[in-house]
Amino acid sequence: MRSLLISFLGFLGAVLAYLLFAPIPVEPVAWQPEPAPATDAGPYAPNGLLKGIERIAPGSGKGPEAVAFDAQGRVYAGLEDGRIVRFDADGGGFTAIANTGGRPLGIFIHPDGSAIVCDARKGLLKVSQDGQVTVLATSAQGVPLGLANDLAVTADGSKVYFTDTSTKFRFPHVNEDIAEHGGYGRFLVHDLATGKTQVLIRSLQFANGVALGPDEAFALIGETGSYRILRYWLKGEKAGTSDVFADNLPGFPDNITFNGRDRFWVALYAPRSAIVDWMGPHPFLRKMLARALRYLPPPVKVQAFALAFDPEGKLVANLQYDGPDAFFPVTSVRERPDGNLYFGSLGQDSPGRMKLPPLPAGIGQ
Repeated sequence: MRSLLISFLGFLGAVLAYLLFAPIPVEPVAWQPEPAPATDAGPYAPNGLLKGIERIAPGSGKGPEAVAFDAQGRVYAGLEDGRIVRFDADGGGFTAIANTGGRPLGIFIHPDGSAIVCDARKGLLKVSQDGQVTVLATSAQGVPLGLANDLAVTADGSKVYFTDTSTKFRFPHVNEDIAEHGGYGRFLVHDLATGKTQVLIRSLQFANGVALGPDEAFALIGETGSYRILRYWLKGEKAGTSDVFADNLPGFPDNITFNGRDRFWVALYAPRSAIVDWMGPHPFLRKMLARALRYLPPPVKVQAFALAFDPEGKLVANLQYDGPDAFFPVTSVRERPDGNLYFGSLGQDSPGRMKLPPLPAGIGQ
């Protein structure tokens, strides 16, 4: 019994020593997040509206982080093993188009039918219908891309707006960017005619989702590490400036999409964690947490979560479900003209689909 106790105490000592002293490239910056909005009542009140997500093309491959549609209504996604895949709206007709050799994340179909892809390892790519992979960008203004994440292509196909999540942290440890809160994210534009990539915004906190708004007058950019969405003006008197579109969200915003009419869909990877928020002003504790998360899952609740905003930033939809069969995590939501929502997820082995449920009036008032 005594030897067991000594062994147990030795194990605890080793764990504590690791949490306190193990070298890790994270130097947390103190910050104070706003108190999280209420999620037990009000506009973010719980509901089961995402309970009915159907898995389409099940078993096709893990981690379809984002989904996109082509002119024929077919669905595209990038998988954990590097494949770019395509299938019919109901999940049939599965075809593997190409393999990037990296980890494709955001995907958008160019007007010419090719897929423009943000790859966590390879950068900004173009994938033709016959499977040819072309590298568009691996750096911007002399700084390598750390993790190309999400994107949107202009209607004329001339430009790609995309995010570089972190210039310091690389895949698969990019979540340490959130632990550090050092502002290493960027929002960029790539000109397909000239091949030049320009940085539009620096010092973002885990730069993530991207969507172009009505008439491409502005772009939205998700800042996962600050629980908010920024708006970067592309046209008009505010062109070249940015402001806050939606602030103090109830979860970690991931990909953003626009339905082309009246709604931006925002995938929330997970609800906010009271522990993570509490640790904001305490860099020492956050560094210990970062060490622990090299081996343990993040302290987040398993919950399917998505929001929608109108072009003025008013909340118009709150969709949730936290049952054991939840489609978790939701990392992308894209709406089709037929009224169906398609979902991407880093953790599922297929995209999801469901009919857009009736939305309550006045949710954001």
